[in-house]
Amino acid sequence: MERPFPVVDFQKLCEQEELNKLREACEKCGCFRIINHHVPVTLMTDMKSVAKSLHELPPEIKRRNTSVIPDSGYVPPIKTSPLYEGLGIYDMHVTPQALYDFCSHLNVSSHQRQILEAYGEAIHGLASGISQKMAESLGVVGADFEDWPFIFRIIKYNFSPENIGSLGVQPHSDTGFITLLQDDEKVGGLETMDDSGSYVAVPPLSGSFLCIIGDVGHAWSNGRFYNVKHRVICKETTTRFSFGAFMLASRDSNVDAPKDLVDPGHPRLFHPFKYEDLRMFRISTGKRTGEVLDQFRITA
Repeated sequence: MERPFPVVDFQKLCEQEELNKLREACEKCGCFRIINHHVPVTLMTDMKSVAKSLHELPPEIKRRNTSVIPDSGYVPPIKTSPLYEGLGIYDMHVTPQALYDFCSHLNVSSHQRQILEAYGEAIHGLASGISQKMAESLGVVGADFEDWPFIFRIIKYNFSPENIGSLGVQPHSDTGFITLLQDDEKVGGLETMDDSGSYVAVPPLSGSFLCIIGDVGHAWSNGRFYNVKHRVICKETTTRFSFGAFMLASRDSNVDAPKDLVDPGHPRLFHPFKYEDLRMFRISTGKRTGEVLDQFRITA
């Protein structure tokens, strides 16, 4: 089953009508497509070629992509997620050494490095820009997301005939503010949970990015933005790629709703918390969906 997903025109977000559409998508759906963005289609195509090339490397080479924070580097297929495999670079927009280390450890060519650098800069700019517009849709003016750390992640799903109907990744919500994905334009499998608790397919759309709101986005918005649960399921016997920015949380401050979003009709829902505490609680408990926020919820 597929559902029509909200589509947001990035070039029209200076108009109130499009801003209202963005807010509605964030509040009701928790995800939306972004079209008419500034990332060149040629760069998106080049990045997919790089992603395929990197995942063709031997496992012993890919393991050199070590993590800075948990799961920010190479994640091999494991018993609980045998179809998932990922490479990652943490904080590459702030720390040039991060990209240098990634490229040197994986023997990346100079041409591939140029593509990674250009794509990383472009998608970080888009993630920051859409986050700012999300804040503006709630009336929060001047919010700055430029310095927020993100993980650039390159994901491969190893689908084969015996995997049809199997989960590529378990149902979960993302921990960060937003995830901005260039998902596979030909291979489906991504599904989100609707209001009834059923999973519905996210149809691919070439040339677009998919924005998914995470747990930090839900807490930062004082519960207004919906941290949607999603999963990937194998529906066809071909390899599936997705990659993009996993924008986490403010670098130097707690996750906390801006004062503009707290009033008598909207009391504060969560105590301020550090992103690291949310992430470590999720790792230690094995909880993968938004219930990890319950530990920070303010009770009457």
